Amino acid sequence: MHIFLPDDVLEMCLVRLPLTSLMNARLVCKKWRALTTTPRFLQMRREGSYQNPWLFMFGAVKDGFCSGEIHALDVSMNQWHRIDAEFLRGRFLFSVASIQDDIFIVGGCSSLTNFGRVDRSSFKTHKGVVVFSPVTKSWRKIPSMKYARSAPILGVSEVSSDFPTCQGHQSRQDRRLPRSRIGGVSDVYEDPHKLSMRRHCRSAFNESETSSVTSRKAYKFLRQKSDHSSSKGSKRVLLIAVGGLGSWDEPLDSGEIYDSASNKWTDIQRLPFDFGIACSGIVCGRMFYVYSETDKLAAYDIERGYWISIQTSPFPPRVHEYYPKLVSSDGRLFMLSVSWCEGDGQIGRRNKAVRKLWELDLMYLTWTEVSVHPDAPMDWNAVFVADKNLIFGIEMFKIFGQVLDFFTVCDVSNMARWHHISRNHVTHELDASSCLTKTVAVLHL
Repeated sequence: MHIFLPDDVLEMCLVRLPLTSLMNARLVCKKWRALTTTPRFLQMRREGSYQNPWLFMFGAVKDGFCSGEIHALDVSMNQWHRIDAEFLRGRFLFSVASIQDDIFIVGGCSSLTNFGRVDRSSFKTHKGVVVFSPVTKSWRKIPSMKYARSAPILGVSEVSSDFPTCQGHQSRQDRRLPRSRIGGVSDVYEDPHKLSMRRHCRSAFNESETSSVTSRKAYKFLRQKSDHSSSKGSKRVLLIAVGGLGSWDEPLDSGEIYDSASNKWTDIQRLPFDFGIACSGIVCGRMFYVYSETDKLAAYDIERGYWISIQTSPFPPRVHEYYPKLVSSDGRLFMLSVSWCEGDGQIGRRNKAVRKLWELDLMYLTWTEVSVHPDAPMDWNAVFVADKNLIFGIEMFKIFGQVLDFFTVCDVSNMARWHHISRNHVTHELDASSCLTKTVAVLHL
């Protein structure tokens, strides 16, 4: 018997498949492939409850060469997959950021004399940006940044099509926040972060924000329209890149923002004066938070287009060889830092280093310890990423001649307990330099 399901019924069946099974289903026939790659199908899958977290690890180095391979972990099935990425072959020290179904790969370096090798004796710094869509296994290029950067700090946010975009950055990009004589922020910018947070709280009760918008007349807000977001209620993506190293390996304090609606990059204000070298950043709400190597915290107001220096009390203690990592989960801002833990008060017991998870109260600007990571902090370049209520940690290090990897997860909605999800499944064939070049993105697919 030849039984044919109507397309809408078939679509409802296919949309519920796990990603691996969906990839195999696309090989059945052209019709199934076309049906499962339409924008409607992808939107249904995105809005449904059929997705599971996937981790994508970039920057693998084998036999001294940047292989360009992507190692993908299906967390729910605990299965690893390998994806070949010709676009990334020979490139290292790039940064990645993920949103919706896409992963942005930004900047990076490549050797000029030993192509494919991790060689910084003679290298080229890139300004190009590519987007990888794991669901469709497709790659596409978007306009390059204005400045070449390696290891830039990235922040990505999804906004509505009528979200006000701040113009006038180019004329003000070199201006810094004025400072008072006592070394703090001037009266003009006195504690603007709390003011901004109060504005967000008021918006929850549908109160007017007219006064807070008009108080910044120096900036012009335009509602941009384009073919990318012509329909009402459609979404667009904002990608921010700050800091990193320039073409001459010099630390950068400049920044720029990409708007998918206009499909171009625009300069933004430089980092605040005396901020230091940015080492971590994340978008939380409508603010892009950046942490520096000198233990300073700043936030970029995406809607208004200016930086705010944030004074918290106090900053969590840390071992200075380990830079803190900012993550955002369920609208909450967290930081992972390594500090010394006393030997439980016992005489003769040695102190040890532990990695702790801290949360910043965005209203009162105070840090609170949430949990302690179960593993010893062996990797000073550990990567932490978050999606929804889950924080994932990836640590890689070389010990006794072997490169080991540990993947952990923390559910911040459930007592913030850490669990191991994978151990030593990737690194048995990777070089120790992968510990430095690795970078990770997480998506629900």
